[in-house]
Amino acid sequence: MSYAVHEMFATLQGEGGQTGRVSVFCRFSGCNLWSGREADRTEARCRFCDTEFVGTTGDGGGRFEDHTDLAEAIAALWPVPGGGAGARCAAGTGGARRHVVFTGGEPLLQLDEALISAVRARGFDISVETNGTLPAPSGIDWICVSPKAGCNLRQTSGAELKLVYPQGGAEPERFADLDFRHFFLQPMDGPGRAANTEQAIAYCLAHPQWRLSLQTHKLLGLR
Repeated sequence: MSYAVHEMFATLQGEGGQTGRVSVFCRFSGCNLWSGREADRTEARCRFCDTEFVGTTGDGGGRFEDHTDLAEAIAALWPVPGGGAGARCAAGTGGARRHVVFTGGEPLLQLDEALISAVRARGFDISVETNGTLPAPSGIDWICVSPKAGCNLRQTSGAELKLVYPQGGAEPERFADLDFRHFFLQPMDGPGRAANTEQAIAYCLAHPQWRLSLQTHKLLGLR
């Protein structure tokens, strides 16, 4: 199987339960809830997406002919300890436990067990950030589901449920009984972010099952 990747880069995880962890982000091209074209946004099933995922021309992106090629490209992005911000290491070397985040768009349109096995063989823990409308393959260490209003969840368990808030038709109580270890509310970005943050804080204070997730990468100017 070949893979279409919009971009890949090493950074710190900026949100959710693994905030601050050094990670390689592999952002797949394509999504099943929106084409990614602004002209189509009003017709999209998810209208508030703030991520560019169209095409394969982003930094580190491209078309990878098989799982080995993509796994090697991911491993080459892992930073060398003490080597400076631009340093990279080959597969099989390095210090801290490696971590890759497969995201999108919708990563489960492309992520498969062959790629999971190839990346794990290179020493990586594996996370995925998905809208939950497709079932996740086996072998993933950390599944983050971010539900969207009006979309049926097929992935109803995992490490964290991270709900962009507020969403009419996707109220937190709809998801509170699902099988996740962590439940996060993340204020919706955009012109109403300050008010959305206040609402999210108030909800978390009234419902301690939920924790606040902030997009710290945006606050710090990280990717």
